[in-house]
Amino acid sequence: MTTKTKIGPFKYDIVGSFLRTPELKDAIAKHRAGELTDAQFIEIQHAEIKKLVEIETQHGLKAVTDGEFSRSWWHLDFLWGLKGVKKYDYRESYKFHGAKTRTDNAELNGKVAYNPDHPFFAAFEYLNSVTPQGVVPKQTIPSPTMLFRDNRSDNWPNFYDNREDYLHDLASAYHQTILHFYELGARYIQIDDTTWAFLISKLNETKDQPEVHAKYETLAQEAVEVINELLQNLPDDLTVTTHVCRGNFKSTFLFSGGYEAVAKYLGQLNYDGFFLEYDNDRDGDFAPLATIFNGRKDKTIVLGLLTSKDGQLEDPDAVIKRINEATQFVPLENLALSTQCGFASTEEGNVLTADEQWGKIDLVKEISNKVWK
Repeated sequence: MTTKTKIGPFKYDIVGSFLRTPELKDAIAKHRAGELTDAQFIEIQHAEIKKLVEIETQHGLKAVTDGEFSRSWWHLDFLWGLKGVKKYDYRESYKFHGAKTRTDNAELNGKVAYNPDHPFFAAFEYLNSVTPQGVVPKQTIPSPTMLFRDNRSDNWPNFYDNREDYLHDLASAYHQTILHFYELGARYIQIDDTTWAFLISKLNETKDQPEVHAKYETLAQEAVEVINELLQNLPDDLTVTTHVCRGNFKSTFLFSGGYEAVAKYLGQLNYDGFFLEYDNDRDGDFAPLATIFNGRKDKTIVLGLLTSKDGQLEDPDAVIKRINEATQFVPLENLALSTQCGFASTEEGNVLTADEQWGKIDLVKEISNKVWK
């Protein structure tokens, strides 16, 4: 039997989110104020997504997203759409350095299960319908590990006799969700994950506290098991990647630290590609790439060497020099380039202009074409 070809990651690629347009921001405010009906709001949202896809294509992107225009948060909207998960008010801001967030959160209110009516399916169908021939619609969703964190599943014993059953249900819900995206035409899915950066921070902080350290090691191993379970037996021509993020809200961040503490876990994950942040000293050096790549010639490491947190353009020669440094640990043919994160992980967006955003995209493409010709 012939193995079907996977699409992506591309040598120049995107993490996924884009700055919300003024028209969309205005519609969001009016919809919340009751000045627009649901149908009127969706009409405007769709029009802005169509324009975005046209712009992405004009800038030469081979994979396009809806910019996450169809959601408010990069992660919570998806989690709320699963069965067994509800929205609640956390009453606290997430601990970003220098900025306060809205206080929405998610928690379990039953057994976790696949939702055939998940709103992200309709969002993907629309994206797919406006994606030009020869361009790939890329779907981004948060990692299942995001239900492990921020008190979101502390109450799992209310619904399960043991934790293994909870984790299995979570993996199963994700697996079925991804299969349905595939049925709708998705061939490129990215699973975004801040949990590894959280674990980097916690594993480094607790080196001298064996019992606490062991708790975070267990969490890391659970993450590997859940992710690899959901990735089992997916179609041969479906690409599933991950983006390891240190937090992104109004150009601020949550976590710091190099990849050493979690490299052995990332090296076990059966993703097709790894989008890794490397735009700043807080990301550490390239040495852990060897462990993450783990000699797997079918994997791609996408280096996030250009920041999406400000509009200043990087020196192309300096970026090329860093790519060459990374080839000490991963072959050049297994590397690719992107910005370190998206431009608007929440509807508020980062502190840069739309022109600066597209300047970053153009620079990623320009550098990539020089390096990989």
